[in-house]
Amino acid sequence: MVSLLLGRIAGQMLTVSLVLFVLSRYHSPQLAGAAAFLLTFPGLLLSPIAGALLDRYGRARLVTVDYAIGAAALVLMAGLSLAHALPAPVLLAICGVASLTAPLSAAGARSLFPTIVPVRLWPRANALDSTTHVVASLIGAPAGGVLVALAGGEWALAATAVLFACSAVAMLSVRDPGARRSEGDVLRDAWAGLVYVVRNPTIRGIALTLSSFSAGWGCLAIAVPVLLLGRLHQGPATVGYLWGLMGAAGIVSALLTGRIRMAGRERRLMVASVLACGVAMAALPLAGSVIVVAVAMFAIGFVNGPFDVALFTLRQRRTDPARFGRVFAVSMSLNMVGGPIGSAAAGPLIGWSLDAALWAAVVVTLVAAIFPIATIPAKDEPPNLGAERLAVGQQEDREQTADRVQHDADDAADQLTPPDGLDPIEQPDQRQHVKDEIEEERRHDRRYTDEA
Repeated sequence: MVSLLLGRIAGQMLTVSLVLFVLSRYHSPQLAGAAAFLLTFPGLLLSPIAGALLDRYGRARLVTVDYAIGAAALVLMAGLSLAHALPAPVLLAICGVASLTAPLSAAGARSLFPTIVPVRLWPRANALDSTTHVVASLIGAPAGGVLVALAGGEWALAATAVLFACSAVAMLSVRDPGARRSEGDVLRDAWAGLVYVVRNPTIRGIALTLSSFSAGWGCLAIAVPVLLLGRLHQGPATVGYLWGLMGAAGIVSALLTGRIRMAGRERRLMVASVLACGVAMAALPLAGSVIVVAVAMFAIGFVNGPFDVALFTLRQRRTDPARFGRVFAVSMSLNMVGGPIGSAAAGPLIGWSLDAALWAAVVVTLVAAIFPIATIPAKDEPPNLGAERLAVGQQEDREQTADRVQHDADDAADQLTPPDGLDPIEQPDQRQHVKDEIEEERRHDRRYTDEA
């Protein structure tokens, strides 16, 4: 838990400090959007392979690998910037390379929880998991903004690297109780995980919901700092404080939601949460003061808590536990794919109109409310339904084979039944006659052998 919390705090610091670093050093919302896009999107493309590796080699050690790579990338970025040797293409290249292992920690941490917690406690464990995210927002986002304001973007990135390194060291002591696969091919396992996600109607519906929902969040990640720094003339620390305020609201909401019985209510909670988020976001383009932005951010964080808990619980209950690593990696990547796309689109939109970018986030979020009811089945389907169907088919084949064997046996018995009109008393005499003929043939064979 300590390692995951530190890693998530570092991730929240990176989300804020990278955008502020690019805006302060390069003065380009478009470049900030591109950097946020490359920090996430390339890794999403490799998520099926990451999931297969998680199921094969264990989650804890691969989460450690990603934290170590993230720390090294940020140290390189900060060092080159301090040396005035970080042109925009190099910045984007470092972001792209660092993103390749990101699914290992994102899916590895998320899939570790259901392997160590009983099923009956999943809603509360998911509330705790969601709470660690909002605690990370509460601590990491303000810390990133304050460090950029006081020490500069480079030192904020360096401090984030230190946290990632501490997370990697702490993760070395974590015992992974999940089952591991040792046979088969990694690429085949990755393809199987992707196919499972595509064919599972629940996970497919969650992906449609969250990918569009996360696109709105991606727009806000770029538009809110520009709104505060540009239009409202606030400093980087204010950006961090308001993201932290949103995290604080999420803590209260997630803890309250974790005490609600989730089974059968997840879709309705998701719809209500998404609609409420869209309404709260609509206040941002109308904001004329930082107070209005603060109230909107608090409301967004509070109403988002039920969505996270409902989503985690539903996905866990309808996923085969033996596929948690592969399924969570692919599912989370599909869920997150809207975020970098939203960030990348926000840059050009802000260049045209900041209000257009903020209203785009509102519209995309409201559209996401359609998918939970339209695409996610209302009733539970066994997570390993495919395996059950295969077992049923194999049982039917065995029954058909047994029927054929019995039919053949009946035919053989019919051949021994005396024909119609034959006196049953004569049947033993016929059988004895056949036996005598067989015995005579055997004696003849023995005499022939002896003469030879």
